[in-house]
Amino acid sequence: MSKTAASASPAAAAAADPSRWKALVFIALAQLMVVLDATIVNIALPSAQTDLGISDGNRQWVITAYALAFGGLLLFGGRIADKWGRKNAFITGLAGFALASALGGAANGEAMMLGARALQGAFGALLAPAALSLLAVTFTDARERAKAFGIYGAIAGGGGAVGLILGGFLTEYLNWRWTFFVNIPFAVVAAAGAWMVIREPAGSRNSARLDIPGVVLSTLGLVSLVYGFTRAESAGWTDGITLGLFVASVVLLAAFVGVEGRVKSPLLPLRVLLERNRGGVYLSLGLAVIAMFGLFLFLTYYLQVVKGFSPVKTGFAFLPMIAGMITGSTQIGARLMTRVAPRLLMGPGFLLAAVGMLLLTQLEVGSSYPALILPAQLLLGLGMGTAFMPAMSLATYGVNPADAGVASAMVNTSQQVGGAIGTALLNTIAASATTAYLTDHAAQAAAGGAAGRLVQAQAMVEGYSSAIWWAVGILAVSAAIAFTLINTGRPGQGGPVAGGSGAAAEDAELPVPVIAH
Repeated sequence: MSKTAASASPAAAAAADPSRWKALVFIALAQLMVVLDATIVNIALPSAQTDLGISDGNRQWVITAYALAFGGLLLFGGRIADKWGRKNAFITGLAGFALASALGGAANGEAMMLGARALQGAFGALLAPAALSLLAVTFTDARERAKAFGIYGAIAGGGGAVGLILGGFLTEYLNWRWTFFVNIPFAVVAAAGAWMVIREPAGSRNSARLDIPGVVLSTLGLVSLVYGFTRAESAGWTDGITLGLFVASVVLLAAFVGVEGRVKSPLLPLRVLLERNRGGVYLSLGLAVIAMFGLFLFLTYYLQVVKGFSPVKTGFAFLPMIAGMITGSTQIGARLMTRVAPRLLMGPGFLLAAVGMLLLTQLEVGSSYPALILPAQLLLGLGMGTAFMPAMSLATYGVNPADAGVASAMVNTSQQVGGAIGTALLNTIAASATTAYLTDHAAQAAAGGAAGRLVQAQAMVEGYSSAIWWAVGILAVSAAIAFTLINTGRPGQGGPVAGGSGAAAEDAELPVPVIAH
């Protein structure tokens, strides 16, 4: 290691914001609110549908409206944070999210509910990349960065399961409206704290003109892609509109890439996307989320429909996964991040999660929760927590501060698109396997009574286990990508540097993959 490397860490420590750990509390709180909202509304949806008179055909839009706005506007939100200031974007996102949540909780009909959900998604698309990029520019010391991203990774990975617990409690003991109102105190505390303690580093904004063609093409392309997968779940993969959405997304996103390679100030500089370490993170994380979102869906239905668990009991049944994610992220990932190369955490993490998923392929109607589901969740949580932590840190590896927001947005985009794909793809596989089982056992299913109900339950479980096999394979591919594409050494080791030229290349001697200055 050079003298430059040896002296960089003390200099970074001396220049570090003394309020950075307080800032982490409020950044983490905001991230928890966004992640919670992805699952908390699912538990409340049946009650909200009944109260507001939403039809069965339109109920999916309560979820889809949020997903389309969030997924479609993430890149735009990330660039706005770069240009306007991450602290400003963070506080504005919190205020807007709180307002949208209040509208959702007070909704008196279908239109108001769907509008509130779309508004939540739009402000979430501003808030999420601002939070991650604030974290990236605040923590540059190797050990501190590991701890900070360990906490952030645990929240990003486990917050969805916490949402199931909280959603069950609020729906069962209060009212579905509280699944919206609960966001307001989160947002108020996080915004007030951010206003007082967050100090954004000077000179880190991007003053370039906004790339309007890039905004339009990326937003329309991502909306088409997310909606295509969402529609495929209900209308089928061969539906004309579904296929048209996929074709449109390919054309729009290809045009977006073409524009970004030519304009002077692109919305998403291709150097952010094509550097192998960041590209490996975006791809492997997006694939892993496909597997995880499918699992949340199947386990929720299995526990409630097949095993007869209440919403609250179902939420608590996910606690082992949360505990595993927190342990993997803060105790394994954070402790080893400064000692081993990131791929040696991400690859084995995804493989450990695949082993946990493999256990769940053995699900049967009478499977024991303590003997099968609990250990599977622990392995899944440990694996994903260990992998998520370095992935979140590497997402902004070697990026110029002016691009930190849009680089952070790419992580959220990969997760959002992965979630949409996972829900649609794995649910379609499960439905096909269930239908095939019922066809093969048509006589028993038609018998009615206890025997008929047992066949119906067995058909559902057959569908779940078939889809989970695919999830195992997807996690194995995520591990292979992490091992293959992510080649940076451990912090302080030198090794391949993001970008390979310019500002990024100048960071080759730094002891941590900090954002280049």
